[in-house]
Amino acid sequence: MSKKTRHEEHEEHADESWLLPYSDLMTLLVALFLVMYAMSATDAKKFEEMAQAFSSVLNGGTGVLTERAATPSESNLDQGKSDKMNNVISKNTGEAEMAKLRQKEQEDLEKLKKQFDQYIKNNGLTDLLSTKLNQSQLMITISDNALFASGQAVVKDESRQLAKSISTMLQQFPDYDVVVQGHTDNIPISNTSYSSNWDLSVDRALHFMKILLLNPNLDPKKFSPIGYGEYHPIADNSTPVGRAKNRRVEVSIIRKYQEFKQFTGIPPSDN
Repeated sequence: MSKKTRHEEHEEHADESWLLPYSDLMTLLVALFLVMYAMSATDAKKFEEMAQAFSSVLNGGTGVLTERAATPSESNLDQGKSDKMNNVISKNTGEAEMAKLRQKEQEDLEKLKKQFDQYIKNNGLTDLLSTKLNQSQLMITISDNALFASGQAVVKDESRQLAKSISTMLQQFPDYDVVVQGHTDNIPISNTSYSSNWDLSVDRALHFMKILLLNPNLDPKKFSPIGYGEYHPIADNSTPVGRAKNRRVEVSIIRKYQEFKQFTGIPPSDN
């Protein structure tokens, strides 16, 4: 009887195929925790570098890491850039509008100056009146001889028409503030009406302003009288010619949109 061949029993080998998905799972979990940590950090540059590295290792190209949401620091930065850009646009718009207003104002004041100059020429008043336009105002300078008797502040009857003519031209631009200034020379005044050149200069400015405001089309809120006495001369008080130049009334139309605000002695307008 032949013997049957007896096969030796071999030890069963454990199935290790589960290790592959397990290792993949561990790798993905590590990557997930690293990504979560990076997203909570404030260094956007490091996050970007790590995202590129993981994407390259895991799938050989770009992946979900490169399509991440902006970090808080980036969001704040983007918002800051947006606000800054809006401020720049707003500032540029404001400057453009202001430039237009200044240009319109310049045209208005040049037009008004031409009207005054033409009036002065037509009435032969070149020795008594003059105009000057600068960065702060349009100024009409009137010699005291054209308005007052010596040492007096009441406007002469024959000079009241001059004040009325000026008021008529001013009514074309009613929104401007107007300052009426009185000036004297440095010779002390000696009469019963005034105790000083201060008093005389203030009273002259006030009297002339009141005649201007007889025009109902002018707003009294826009007008202010100022007396400077002898303390703002435009010529040398040591000569008769110089003193005659210093005795004057100035009507100043103040710019509203001057680039560099200057003190004019006038209170702010209500509107």
